[in-house]
Amino acid sequence: MSDKVDIYDDRGTLLESGVDIMALAPTTNAAIGKIIKDTKRTVAVNLAGIEKGLATGKYGGKGRQILGRGLEYDIVGNADAIAESVANLVKTSDDDDTNVKVIGGGKQLLVQVPSARTDAGADFVSGSTVSAAAVVQTIIDTYNTDMFDAPLVKGAVWGSYPQTMDMSGGNVASILSIPQQNEGLGFSLRNIMTNHVAAITGRKAMNAAALSSIYEQAGMFEMGNAVGSFARHQLLGFAYQGLNANNIVYEMVKENGKTGTVGSVIETVVEKALEAGIIEVDHKAPSGYNFYKANDVSMWNACAAAGQLAATLVNCAAGRAAQNVSSTILYFNDMLEKETGLPGCDMGRAQGTGVGFSFFSHSIYGGGGPGIFNGNHVVTRHSRGFAIPCVSAACSLDAGTQMITIEKTSGLVGNVFGSIEEFREPIKAVAGAL
Repeated sequence: MSDKVDIYDDRGTLLESGVDIMALAPTTNAAIGKIIKDTKRTVAVNLAGIEKGLATGKYGGKGRQILGRGLEYDIVGNADAIAESVANLVKTSDDDDTNVKVIGGGKQLLVQVPSARTDAGADFVSGSTVSAAAVVQTIIDTYNTDMFDAPLVKGAVWGSYPQTMDMSGGNVASILSIPQQNEGLGFSLRNIMTNHVAAITGRKAMNAAALSSIYEQAGMFEMGNAVGSFARHQLLGFAYQGLNANNIVYEMVKENGKTGTVGSVIETVVEKALEAGIIEVDHKAPSGYNFYKANDVSMWNACAAAGQLAATLVNCAAGRAAQNVSSTILYFNDMLEKETGLPGCDMGRAQGTGVGFSFFSHSIYGGGGPGIFNGNHVVTRHSRGFAIPCVSAACSLDAGTQMITIEKTSGLVGNVFGSIEEFREPIKAVAGAL
């Protein structure tokens, strides 16, 4: 298998040429491997939140407060000393890859537990649990907390756990949900809120799509959807949609950005596929309608995936709103199928995802904006990695129209995870590892 592509950044600048798509697999590419490893071992600690919780007696989330049981600890003012103590507690040796860094003037900590801890566990929760335990121990030691007040410190850090399955109301945050919330085998990396991704990448839409693509396609590899011939299918789609291979997404947006529509993006997709010989006219109906055939089905899917992202960028940017991403995914594929007689992106799964997504995000049900969805959600899990990158891109373009905003859901993780270059600029990171 040898499919060569050129990787371009989100400004249309060539980063790496002649890349074999197998070098983009999460099992091969060092940058993708590092992003996945760091995702599992990295958490954000909200020191300002801990300080406020202790001062007000509010522990364990909304509506929970113990009056008269506040502790006046200057947590933020002692952030550097707290960081040093936490690092000493979580590390397994003096030369391991533990990393603890003060963020936001002492308001947050970035904690990366050593890889030895995640390697020694069956899942990824040690990033959260070990960090939380280390912060509790540090605060107790630093402020000489007695046995009667120590549970208050635990509550401020861990939230209502273990009365709840997760750390509800706590001040330690991972971008990964707890394992009990996964919908099936291999969904862990797909269970990341799109608002989180938009915040981490600084609302740069194509980088948000790239980071989501990395998580989604790593999930495909983990759940067995990229074995044998399916590996090429998934990696081609990943390269063209997520990593702007051959600059196709950038060029389509540039061609259609000023006056274009979802329909004009479809025209561009078909033109480019015809020029490249990926599809050709199979026969012409008496009406003049052209029936096309795909000379390379997986390459056609890659073009459709790239076009779906380009249509999202054009349409959601025009509305300055994430809300229409579901209908964009739906009707881009619906019209593409009618135009060509060929399957849309992801062999119809993206279109089907768009149907349910439209209903659940803002139709009769209206349960929440696109920013709270992820590839593990019962509505959006059906696409094999090609729908959620568009949602993350759309959330990046949103101008504050969502009911559940990025600032509300993702301020902490955006500040902390966004301080790591590979997360903030994933296209450049992947290209740099080739």
